[in-house]
Amino acid sequence: MAQLTLSSLREAVASAAAFRCRTRLQPAGGPSDKVFPPTYAGALYAMEMRRVENELVRCVLMDSVQSQANRMEEALQDAVDEGRIKIPVVDVDFSNIPVVDPDSSDEGLYEPIGRIGSLEAPHRIADAILRDSELNGVEFRKTAEGRKITRTTTRNATSLLELCPTALVFGLWDSTGPKGGLGVKFQRAIASEIIGVNAVTGVKTSSRIDPLAIQLKSGPVYEAIGGGWTDDDSKAVKVKGKPKLVGKDGKPSEVNHGNIAPSLSEIGKDALAGDGSRMYLAGGVTIDYAEQTTVLSLPALRRLKFPLQDNATSDRDDNLAAQTALAALGICAASLAVERGLDLRSRCLLWPSELPTWELLGKPGTTPTKIEVDAENAISVLNEAVAALKKAGLPWREERLTLLPSSKLVNLVRKSQQLAVQSGGGDGEES
Repeated sequence: MAQLTLSSLREAVASAAAFRCRTRLQPAGGPSDKVFPPTYAGALYAMEMRRVENELVRCVLMDSVQSQANRMEEALQDAVDEGRIKIPVVDVDFSNIPVVDPDSSDEGLYEPIGRIGSLEAPHRIADAILRDSELNGVEFRKTAEGRKITRTTTRNATSLLELCPTALVFGLWDSTGPKGGLGVKFQRAIASEIIGVNAVTGVKTSSRIDPLAIQLKSGPVYEAIGGGWTDDDSKAVKVKGKPKLVGKDGKPSEVNHGNIAPSLSEIGKDALAGDGSRMYLAGGVTIDYAEQTTVLSLPALRRLKFPLQDNATSDRDDNLAAQTALAALGICAASLAVERGLDLRSRCLLWPSELPTWELLGKPGTTPTKIEVDAENAISVLNEAVAALKKAGLPWREERLTLLPSSKLVNLVRKSQQLAVQSGGGDGEES
């Protein structure tokens, strides 16, 4: 089996179709162990019929393309923090910003926010968190660096290569920037997904035994003046002169006291929509196996051009140097994510039952070339690709570009924290 090298990667980027990695996984508890996919609105799973080995099989989504991208970016962030790689990162530093009002009783309720950067923000360098922060007291998108993002196109992606190359690998739409919906779009060059094959839905159970044995009739409980709850109606918030119950009925369970009787949910109904897609109730699933598929599109990278100066014609060798570095970055991200493991969520730890192996899809009709890649090999090739990129005169910023949140952003966070305390917790659904 061949090992990935800079020369082989460069040759592949110049003419091949894609790198792909298909890995079979099993639940850590064994093939019959129940695993829990992500849930969507209504506590439902994303189920659909897929063609597997020429047969229609019911499959469940275990980890989406978006979630996998987040995991790869988290793995890159860890590698940056540990000093294993040096890649361009723009972040916002909340470390010394007193988001919670120090004069309020909320002080001490929250951990410091710390740093949030382009590898963590949902929309990468185009995210509103970065947009509403400042560099040297100036709104980020109005600075020289911020304006570069606005001017970026697929024909001139040099600025993003300098500031946030991961946006060119994982995709970007600058929809909240100065151009609004006309902001630049970059498609994903790498996509990964995990599915469970031949999925059978399980039964959801619920129960809780209260060690204090608090009874239903010990209520009702009311919303207390100043927050929290009370059983004293004279200390309760009044609505039209009447004390306001917690929840619908003021049961002790509304404030997490009392027993929950053991119960079962319905089993997901075995009925499919006309297009074969159906959501199922969340009671876990058993599967024959899971499969992770990762594809790095090389034509997507070849569309990107990297002139050394604005309004200049890009050079083919310069383009190839940048495209090769981006391909190395994508493979490195995927390899680092594999190294971290596949503990996707509570009760959903998956284990590769085979060594993850990449394949290069070269000339049409030829047999894919198997390539062995691990995290250390991927890091080494990335470092070599970045060195070649710099030698060509292309920019690759290795020091963090650090922004500070604007006062309006800090105030918005502070108010949201205070509202969360007053309401007993917030889920951000109205954002």
